[in-house]
Amino acid sequence: MQITAAVVCERSAPFVLDTLELCDPRPDEVVVRVVASGMCQTDLHGRDGYFASPYPAVYGHEGAGVVHAVGSAVRSLAAGDHVVISFPWCGTCANCQAHRYCYCVQGRRLKMHGTRADGSTLLSKNGRPVYGAFFQQSSFGTYALTQERYAVKVRKDAPLEALGPLACSGQTGAGAVFNAMRPKPGDSLAIFGVGAVGLSALMAAKIAGCNPIIAIDVHEHRLALARELGATHTINHGGRDKVVDEVRAAAAGGVRYSLDTSALANVLREAIEALMPGGVCVLLGSAPPGTDVAIEMPFLQQGRTLRGVVQGESLPKEFIPQLVDLIVAGKFPIQKMIKFYDFADINLAARESSSGITIKPVLRIG
Repeated sequence: MQITAAVVCERSAPFVLDTLELCDPRPDEVVVRVVASGMCQTDLHGRDGYFASPYPAVYGHEGAGVVHAVGSAVRSLAAGDHVVISFPWCGTCANCQAHRYCYCVQGRRLKMHGTRADGSTLLSKNGRPVYGAFFQQSSFGTYALTQERYAVKVRKDAPLEALGPLACSGQTGAGAVFNAMRPKPGDSLAIFGVGAVGLSALMAAKIAGCNPIIAIDVHEHRLALARELGATHTINHGGRDKVVDEVRAAAAGGVRYSLDTSALANVLREAIEALMPGGVCVLLGSAPPGTDVAIEMPFLQQGRTLRGVVQGESLPKEFIPQLVDLIVAGKFPIQKMIKFYDFADINLAARESSSGITIKPVLRIG
């Protein structure tokens, strides 16, 4: 079938809307009419060649839409179902067998390689391949093809055009709190970087009863929204050299939990140094290979932990519907961080995302 998709023809080139051919679904695949797709820095990193994936390419990995067609073996979904398309996993490695899909051994290849697992492409232009299957979906198009197991059915009374970010930033931030940290009411938390991931973590922390909740960022409009969403303290990081002292002062000596979304070495070190003895720092930001951070070994000896978390350690078919229920109940107001853009304005969305103007761009596609 013919679709309209945002194509990047070479490294760091602009997105160009073009007509492409999308292949038919295999027995275990579904075709989704994309209503809206979130945009995050991972999409822009793909555009800019961070992953050594081939061009021309179609990105997008926060798709939400309506099932258009299903393969012959699909049983859990039907045409007309509302879905969010989540991250891929192989299903056969040791981590997948243990239901730790977010740490799939083949996960990075499935997300970034531009093809199905067997190397076949989903998209073409005049008979030549266009590399899609980004996170096994490429949702920057009017239709996306994905496997049944990656498409999460959601309730139809939820605001579908706002649900795409749950596929990545929403479940990454909220899952880091609910699934990895699992704080108790009254536990303290500092969030370094309150973009879409950090604000998702903040909303989850409020639900969990964390106190204090300290938000650190360089953008005042993000800090203002953080206060609206439940932060008890905010710190503007710009030009300050005593951020750790301010966090410790707000949390009576250090926080039980800290979370870094920046992936900047100096900020991660601050997130670790803000911990109380026995505290846990979670790294969510994605740094380029070769990024190092130095920590004093005696500081870690006091029971402090540094760990990474991917995709919020989520089981998407269970966790995403739980987040949707919280949205409908008014407890997870994700719409407050979203700015909607017409599909034709995708390059404007990318610029305003990179500059920090927009916290979570969402493209209205179909």
